[in-house]
Amino acid sequence: MTNYTITPINTGLVNSNKATYLYHFSTHKFYDVTGDVKLPVTVFLVQGGGRKIMVDLGMSDTEIAGKYHHPGSIQSEGMAVHEQLTKLGIDPKEITDVIFTHLHWDHVYNLDKFPNADLYVQRKEYDFAVNPIPIYYKSYEYPVIGREPQFKGRAFNFLDGEAKIMDGIYVYPSPGHSVAHQTVVVNTSEGQYHCCGDLIFTYDNLKEIPQIHYEITPPGRFLNIVDEWNSIVELKRRAKSIEFILPTHAPEMLDIIASGRVYGK
Repeated sequence: MTNYTITPINTGLVNSNKATYLYHFSTHKFYDVTGDVKLPVTVFLVQGGGRKIMVDLGMSDTEIAGKYHHPGSIQSEGMAVHEQLTKLGIDPKEITDVIFTHLHWDHVYNLDKFPNADLYVQRKEYDFAVNPIPIYYKSYEYPVIGREPQFKGRAFNFLDGEAKIMDGIYVYPSPGHSVAHQTVVVNTSEGQYHCCGDLIFTYDNLKEIPQIHYEITPPGRFLNIVDEWNSIVELKRRAKSIEFILPTHAPEMLDIIASGRVYGK
């Protein structure tokens, strides 16, 4: 099986409320849920087998993020995904594949900079993204809010459930945060890493709360709490350990990225 390396890249900081995003209200007495927190928007550069692959593409610039999404969010100069790839010596046009965990705005920006990439997403996720209910107009940048979704006009390889993308990389459904969210599993020399998108917002979401018989700590932001719960339980079951789980927004990713960590290197 092909071994890949995984380089985490932070594309900005999304301002979020701890009590409404990170922790379900039923868990608040067990955590510090006061105030807001700026969460990283992590994407993953996967290299190996002659391919350069992205798992998600990250957020918009500061102006768009603040006006249409989360006021107080920041994308500093040079943090956009294509700019950071250039710093790593990679032309975005060299990216062969982009695998999306889901199609919310902060996972798809600057898609136009990747004209040669094959795109992968769950079919049900795409179908909802192009025709969402009003609560999710902003999440998918539905045109009624005055934006056009980044993925408009692009062809996708649609997936229906668990699927092999290529040797050493597969996806499995992890719905709950969105209609058809998926987790991307990448084989490395260290083992298989699970790029789990927004299934969790902090590693705390993986913790048990025995006092209330919880096997996880559910986040506060979700589309379907039953799916969310079951998907997190399944993530814990599949992953070798917590260290092999790579979320998009976990604050802990900031220190990992700052350390220069490359998984599988």
